[in-house]
Amino acid sequence: MQKFDAIRPFYDAEINEAIRSSINHPMMKALMNFTFPEMPDDVWKEQLLKTHSIRDFQCNFIYQSVQRVLAKSSDGLTTSGFEKLEKNTAYLFISNHRDIILDTSLLNAALFSHGLVMTASAIGDNLVKKSFLLTLSKLNRNFLVQRGLPPRELLQSSKLMSEYIGQLLLRENRSVWIAQREGRTKDGNDATHSGVLKMLAMGSDEENLMDYFKKIKVVPVSISYEYDPTDALKMPQLMAEANNEIYIKEKNEDFMTLLSGIMGQKKRIHIHIGDILDKELDVIGAENDNANKQIQALAQAIDDSILTSYKLWPTNFIAYDLLYKTNQFADCYTENEKQLFERRLEIKIDQNNPVALEGFLNMYANPVVNKLKYQNAH
Repeated sequence: MQKFDAIRPFYDAEINEAIRSSINHPMMKALMNFTFPEMPDDVWKEQLLKTHSIRDFQCNFIYQSVQRVLAKSSDGLTTSGFEKLEKNTAYLFISNHRDIILDTSLLNAALFSHGLVMTASAIGDNLVKKSFLLTLSKLNRNFLVQRGLPPRELLQSSKLMSEYIGQLLLRENRSVWIAQREGRTKDGNDATHSGVLKMLAMGSDEENLMDYFKKIKVVPVSISYEYDPTDALKMPQLMAEANNEIYIKEKNEDFMTLLSGIMGQKKRIHIHIGDILDKELDVIGAENDNANKQIQALAQAIDDSILTSYKLWPTNFIAYDLLYKTNQFADCYTENEKQLFERRLEIKIDQNNPVALEGFLNMYANPVVNKLKYQNAH
């Protein structure tokens, strides 16, 4: 099992030692003081020192942290579709991606409260460069996606990851969360990258690839935030792309985005669990004998599920009407909601910059555009 050491989370046997090594770190103190504001430091320290498993750490500490984040920075989380999932069963959750830490933390909080298997979750190693963040991610059952590798090493890394994911799902009965693409969606267009599916497919020993995807129980997940707490932070990259420039991240940009995502105002949040892909895979397997075509069809099936079940908020309809200068969805929001959104736009975006303005509105309007495509197609 040593071969997964570079990417895997801690084993339970390593948890206590990891906690001991980071218990006096200022970021641990900040996290615990945020989570348990009334509690003296020695009390949470004592509780942490008694922790010997990832599950205990997640249930007693991280779950509480997530509840605090929801209380402070949102108007609550609603969910749908969890009743389709069976207890003690591992699923591969493929999700649209809005926020680095929250998407998976909120899903796990919901799985926990429904008594279902929580996930091991993929996280880019670029986000855990600081040693404390790496420890925290491994305590929270994250496994590392190695970023920025040259082609040959990337292939090796993808093979290792697909094998590890297969090991978790099929042998350890552990659910897995993975984003449908590398990096968060910047423009509100949620699309599954075939590269993610090709990586997963490397773990298959089935003659027909779709039999493997049936075995690992693929469940599309759509998560939507009424306000994206990192909306303005996504603008510099969108601007660079609009001008055909190469975008270079600031030194601490990932970390700042991570904090803004956690603490920024999100209003309402909804997670929907799609149907487990099953019959769709039979059809894909029967219609295509070419693996690339199968992968493309599978990506489309995941997109169909995520986009049709994506929950639209007043902010999405407001942005659509503003962008396309229409009142088509005026009955989907109040005048007050519109004024709040326009105020946010004024504060965050330079009104004299048409590219920034359009980019910001597109981020919120595109989910409506995508939903309309489906309604018109069927």
